[in-house]
Amino acid sequence: QVQLVESGGGLVQAGGSLRLSCAASGRASSRYAMGWFRQAPGKERDFVAGIIWTAGNTYYADSVKGRFTISRDNAKNTVYLQMNSLKLEDTAVYYCAFADGRTTPGQRGSDYDYWGQGTQVTVSS
Repeated sequence: QVQLVESGGGLVQAGGSLRLSCAASGRASSRYAMGWFRQAPGKERDFVAGIIWTAGNTYYADSVKGRFTISRDNAKNTVYLQMNSLKLEDTAVYYCAFADGRTTPGQRGSDYDYWGQGTQVTVSS
């Protein structure tokens, strides 16, 4: 079992920045991937960014490329999502996800085994 605890959401004006954190704990294999998804009201949960933990390879949804950066801190078992140049359409609940044993990019929710509780990000005009 893996537990994920997210933090860092909040209210920000358009053009501003936020950093989300997700700390992982529990037992998992030595190879895994972590990712961020988001869900806006009335919409499906969409992939935002992912990282292959050991290799450090990152991948992004087209809508956030060049604005968002996913990174990791091995010592803290924590993944971050730095969000810059935020837009109104970035408003959503953001979820951290963990894919045990995964070593290739996964952009579907079904690629991940564990989920955080979600953190609200609201971008205002």
